[in-house]
Amino acid sequence: MQGLTDPDAIWSAEQAAAASADFAELHAAHGGLLWVAFDPLLARCGLFFCRDGVVTELTPPGFSVRSRVYEYGGGACCATEQGVVFVNENDQQVYLIDITEGGGAYGAPGAVTDSPNYRYGDLCFVPAWQALLAVEESHEGGAVIHRLVRIGLTGKREVLVEGADFYAAPVADGDGQRLAWIEWDRPDQPWVATRLCQRKSGERTQVLAGRDRDQSLQQPRFDGQGRLWVLSDKEGWWQPWCVDKQHDACTAPFDHAPAPWQLGGRTYLLLENGELLLTRFEQGKGVLLGCAFETDSAHSAPYERHFAEHFTRFRSLAADAEHFYCIAAAPDRLSAVLAIRCSDGAVQILSGGEQPLSEAQLSRPQSFNCVVGEGERSHGFFYSPVSTGERPSLVIFLHGGPTSACYPVFDPRIAFWTLRGFAVLDLNYRGSSGYGRAYRLRLAGQWGELEVEDIRAAIDALAREGHIDPQRVFVRGASAGGFSALRALVELPQLRGGASLYGVSDPLALRRLTHKFEADYLEWLIGDPEQDAERYRNRTPLWQAERIKAPVIFFQGALDAVVVPSQTEAMVEALRQRGLPVKYQLFADERHGFRQAANLAAALRAEYGFYQQLS
Repeated sequence: MQGLTDPDAIWSAEQAAAASADFAELHAAHGGLLWVAFDPLLARCGLFFCRDGVVTELTPPGFSVRSRVYEYGGGACCATEQGVVFVNENDQQVYLIDITEGGGAYGAPGAVTDSPNYRYGDLCFVPAWQALLAVEESHEGGAVIHRLVRIGLTGKREVLVEGADFYAAPVADGDGQRLAWIEWDRPDQPWVATRLCQRKSGERTQVLAGRDRDQSLQQPRFDGQGRLWVLSDKEGWWQPWCVDKQHDACTAPFDHAPAPWQLGGRTYLLLENGELLLTRFEQGKGVLLGCAFETDSAHSAPYERHFAEHFTRFRSLAADAEHFYCIAAAPDRLSAVLAIRCSDGAVQILSGGEQPLSEAQLSRPQSFNCVVGEGERSHGFFYSPVSTGERPSLVIFLHGGPTSACYPVFDPRIAFWTLRGFAVLDLNYRGSSGYGRAYRLRLAGQWGELEVEDIRAAIDALAREGHIDPQRVFVRGASAGGFSALRALVELPQLRGGASLYGVSDPLALRRLTHKFEADYLEWLIGDPEQDAERYRNRTPLWQAERIKAPVIFFQGALDAVVVPSQTEAMVEALRQRGLPVKYQLFADERHGFRQAANLAAALRAEYGFYQQLS
């Protein structure tokens, strides 16, 4: 295997780790733009404000903007008329910063809430109330309870809605007389079945859609005329639908949002001129477009205006009178905050967007799909090595979730591998989001089997086409992706090796410890532990350890409360007892999902060295 002469001089593990910086949660307000930025060197999320071309960090040392509602958070900040409110990571309380004055010097955060056993997320300011809407998570008396609450900017709290197991995306209309939200109950997950509800002032709650558990709904919005919209997958794709007119937006059959693992998603906007600003996935690739249509006629044909076509993933849409804003990613650059001029679509990068590699050093994603099962197809993105004189080794990336997805954007880890002579397949196995409801729900009861079939088929297809050496294939994944990697190592003896980063090796152990949001997820993914006990035995890597023939490297956070260290260590010991080459690296200060740049770099270097010895 031959790579570039000195790939460390071009793109080191430290550079790849530092490049994991990212953005979240845009808000156009107070004549500028707010956003959250994650800094892996500090392992914290700062709140930034850009006005008149000047970017200022609002959060002082000791503060980090991150919600832990449902553990995955989201919706951790929003603009108010008094400034900006945010959820502080350490105590999960809401704070206010006054940004109404100019000059670039802003006040210190002041506490709005003081409830140590509560967490907040999905913040939304209602001008008519001069108060916040929020999802509240209570951890009192040993129970975890979720509600929708109203929080005044002086801290006064009022429970608005309770009784369901979960809530998301609360929103009020312009005069504050109509409240809409998403809710769902166990055992459903939000990408399987949810309800759209509303409550008008003085009236009882109505279920507007999803009563029959036949669709997943997300992101309710009110337009300028007070009409309620939502994304519904009742027709097989998450598409905009005007609930009040019982009318869809005439959009193409694609998903217009990913699976809602986090709160606060904004993948479509209802603009003042009657247009929709949309992002959608076309065979896994993101596009951003404006769509105008006549809502009173189901037969009118929309027109579409595409924006920022060099970019291939879009998130957190926002707008003001002159610009659209979004967080965008592309195959050749780091994530960026974009301002797109409404009049002509001109793109300006406000933050991020660096191009760390030249075209000669860059491997661009190639759309990949292959036939699996009964004429089905699985999808993903293939990256050729930058330089090689032979059929290369392959590293298969398996995303977490498992109902998540990978995207055709610059991934600093993938660049690390391709610069060292490895090919990479970023696999969107069946069950991933972005390819419609049927593809997403295909994983029901099949986790640990279906994605292994997709891995096998992908290896065969790439080998048949001469793109890889099938005798030098490695598989790696984190969390749920780590489970799939271990399952592949059990079932596919041709694999040369693999890596599990805080991966699930014992689903039943995970089930005993997991949080409320995912408490029933394993039943959906695998089955009932008692009725389907044999299925669990066959799909538990720990119980099938004797079938693994290839060396494995494990990475684990000592503070991980999801996949606890003892679970990973039991898997490591089971393989070592068989005399299999195994490496195990424990990071004392990491939780579930590594965040610190030094640890990310150390893990990447160790994984590369492990595969290099086996290649």
